[in-house]
Amino acid sequence: METTLVVMAAGMGSRYGGLKQMEPIGPNGEFLMDFSAFDAKEAGFLKVVFVIKKEMEEDFTRIVASRVKKYMDVEYVFQETESLPEGRVKPWGTGHAILCCKDTVKTPFAIINADDYYGKTAYIELNNWLNNMSPEEMALVGYELAQTTSENGTVTRGICQIENGYLSSIRETKGISGFTYCEDGKTVHQLPKDSIVSMNMWGFGTGIFQHLEREFELFKKENDVMKDEFLVPTVVDTLIQTKDAKVKVLRSPDRWYGMTYREDRELVEKAMKEFCEKGMYNGIS
Repeated sequence: METTLVVMAAGMGSRYGGLKQMEPIGPNGEFLMDFSAFDAKEAGFLKVVFVIKKEMEEDFTRIVASRVKKYMDVEYVFQETESLPEGRVKPWGTGHAILCCKDTVKTPFAIINADDYYGKTAYIELNNWLNNMSPEEMALVGYELAQTTSENGTVTRGICQIENGYLSSIRETKGISGFTYCEDGKTVHQLPKDSIVSMNMWGFGTGIFQHLEREFELFKKENDVMKDEFLVPTVVDTLIQTKDAKVKVLRSPDRWYGMTYREDRELVEKAMKEFCEKGMYNGIS
């Protein structure tokens, strides 16, 4: 079965201080998206759809997509901002980014963040699942919390509750440091050492678009449209609670790498260099 990788690359990278998506991080100038697309191709995905802002298209094509096109079909979807209320600058969020793909993505698909490195296992597991999925099911790749934190500041992670291999709830939790979190600046809470978290790597059938359309209309009626974000984990959690979906949790043993802060870059560069030296990415450039 043909499967598609959707890469969300329209974010602004505010904490990092710039467009993380366009930062060369590999030994030969590769971007994290290069490694993601290469891993997806090896796992069996046939096409990648990049969700970007229209003003990024020329630079994105020249700097990133020109390499990926050598081994995968590439398409673009634009997450436009014309529909934003006056005064709002940031896009609506990840849920809206995926909704923008409804006229382009016609196969089972995975979604990832452009500025994250997920490891090879995740793509293999998720592509296998997509090729055997039931129409009413979705999937999430879960990581051990300890494999996803930053030494340079707190992070936000989707803390997962899992029952019999399926997601029972997911809560976006801010202010995580180690195995604690503090969301109000005062009270510190403990997290279990075996916590499984979402890094926004999901598997969906095309039926998700119908759910996103409905939930987006409700979001705009019930939320602060000047600052709130329409997020994939929130939509999925709603579908779980209303029993409109079952979400299989696929575990990855790999370490996640990303650049939440500029200080994270050195660690990520070192890891990508080591992976390339081991021969894991021969032919990527």
